[in-house]
Amino acid sequence: MTRVKRGVVTKKRHKRLLKQTKGYWGQRKNIIRRAKETLLRAMAYAYTGRKLKKRDMRSLFIMRIGAASKLHEMPYNKFMHGLSKASVSLNRKMLSQLAIYEPDAFAQLVTLAKQ
Repeated sequence: MTRVKRGVVTKKRHKRLLKQTKGYWGQRKNIIRRAKETLLRAMAYAYTGRKLKKRDMRSLFIMRIGAASKLHEMPYNKFMHGLSKASVSLNRKMLSQLAIYEPDAFAQLVTLAKQ
């Protein structure tokens, strides 16, 4: 059986790892073991951060809708309840966009929710 030297594959994997850790501080960017540890932790934080970003954006949308509905003398919870009773199925992102860029359309939605 012939001998297989696997240095090429390992070198390629190490280069890919070091390319991802470019810009890190100290040994974290150029020592394979430290770089791998740091990269695994960074990827875990990135995953958590993506979930937190969704949560933050939803709360931002709710704040925007609440502020816009208060301008029409209607609290957020009554507004959303009125929309669900009127069977208007717009998500909070679209409602906040309407509140910012189309205030007339948002006013029509408020009147619809009041009925």
